[in-house]
Amino acid sequence: MASAVVSLAGGVAVGRCFVAAATELPVHNKLDTSSHHHAGIVCVRRWNKEGLVDLQSGSGRKCQERRRSSRKRPCGAIQVTNVATPIKPPATESKTITSKDTQRPIFPFTAIVGQEEMKLCLILNVIDPKIGGVMIMGDRGTGKSTTVRALVDLLPEIKVVAGDPFNSDPEDPELMSEEIRLRVEDNQELPVVSTKINMVDLPLGATEDRVCGTIDIEKALTEGVRAFEPGLLAKANRGILYVDEVNLLDDHLVDVLLDAAASGWNTVEREGISISHPARFILIGSGNPEEGELRPQLLDRFGMHAQVGTVKEAELRVKIVEERGMFDQDPKSFRNRYSTPQEELRTQILEARSCLSKVKIPQDLRVKISQVCSELDVDGLRGDIVSNRAAKALAAFRGRDEVTPQDILTVIPNCLRHRLRKDPLESMDSGTMVVDKFSEVFGFSL
Repeated sequence: MASAVVSLAGGVAVGRCFVAAATELPVHNKLDTSSHHHAGIVCVRRWNKEGLVDLQSGSGRKCQERRRSSRKRPCGAIQVTNVATPIKPPATESKTITSKDTQRPIFPFTAIVGQEEMKLCLILNVIDPKIGGVMIMGDRGTGKSTTVRALVDLLPEIKVVAGDPFNSDPEDPELMSEEIRLRVEDNQELPVVSTKINMVDLPLGATEDRVCGTIDIEKALTEGVRAFEPGLLAKANRGILYVDEVNLLDDHLVDVLLDAAASGWNTVEREGISISHPARFILIGSGNPEEGELRPQLLDRFGMHAQVGTVKEAELRVKIVEERGMFDQDPKSFRNRYSTPQEELRTQILEARSCLSKVKIPQDLRVKISQVCSELDVDGLRGDIVSNRAAKALAAFRGRDEVTPQDILTVIPNCLRHRLRKDPLESMDSGTMVVDKFSEVFGFSL
C-alpha cells in the first residue's frame, strides 16, 4: 500500500467536506468498493482522543479502527484515503553533456563575409608559423576578434611530449624544454601524444608573472628544487598568442613580448634563480588605429600586416547581419551548415603544410623581391625573409610547387606595408606604394 504526505495551507475542499488548518496528511491509496462515493472522491478522517472519526458524514461516529496504544500519532494529524489512481512523478530524463556542449560556440571561419586580406594572412601563418604572425588594424566592429578566434577550428594537430607544460617537440631540440632535452641525452623514451595547436588570449590587464611565469621561492629555499609555475608564454609555445587591442598593451608587457619574440625563449630571473623555456609562438594582434599607434619595435615583430575596413555594400552588410542573427539564435545548427566548407578548408591547410618544403622560388624572383625592399628603404632584412616565406606558403595553399609573380604580388603589400618609414607629408597609402614599386621592378601588375 503506497503512502505519501500532503500539506495543506489554511484549508482544503475535499469532496463535500472542508478541512481547516491541516498540516500533515498521510495518504493511503485504498479503493473502497462498498462506499457510495464515486472514484476520485476523497474521504477525510481525523484522529482525536476517542479514535478515528469520519469528518465527511458529520455524525461524529467512531470508526471501527481504533488507535493502537503502541502507535502514537501526532495531535491534529489527518489521514486522507484517496481512491483515485495514484499519480507518479515524471521520471527525470538523464542527459549526457559532452565537453563540446559546454564549450563556448565559435563562429565558423568560412561563414565570415568579406575581409579576404585578413583571412588570407591568418591562413598563411597557420601554414608556415615562421612567417611571424600578423597585425590586424581596422575600424571598430569589423570582425577582427571574431575572425581570429574562428581560426581555432582550422588549427591542425602537432606532436608534443606528454605531460610537458611547454608543449615540447619530441624531435626538434630547439623546441624542447631543458628537462626534455636532458631526458633525450639520457636516451630515455619520451611519451608522445598529438594535440591541437593552442590559441592563448593575452588580456590587457595581465601581470608580468602571469605572462612569464613565476618561481616558488619558498619551495626553492626549503626543498632546494626549482619549482616553476608556467605562464601564458609557456602555454603558447608552438601555438598562437592573441592580443586584442594590442596598441593599448602596457609597456612592460610589450617588453616581455619583444624579448620572447626576438629570442624564441622566455627567461625568468627571480632571487638568483634562473629558468628558461622555449617560447616560439605565432603572434597575432588586433587594434583600432584611432586608439593609438603601436611601438615600432613591436610592430616590426609582426610578419604581416592586414588592414580591414567597414563593408560598404548594402547587400553584404545585410548578409552579415543575417548570418550573425542566425548564429546567435542557434549556434549548433548554424555551425552544422558550414561543417563541410570548414572540413574542406582544414584539409587544404593540412595539405599545404605537408608540401611546403617542396615549394621553390626562382632565383630571379628572389632578387626582385630584395630589390623592391631596397628601393623602398625597408630597414633590415626581415621584410625580405617574410616576403619569401609568405609567397611560398601561398603557392602551397594554391597547390603549386613553384612561386609565381602573382603570388608575390598578393602577399608583398602585407609583408612590407608596416615596415616603411612614415612620411607625415605623404598622402599615399603605404600598401599602394608597395604595389607601385612591385609593378615597376617586376614589370607585372594586376
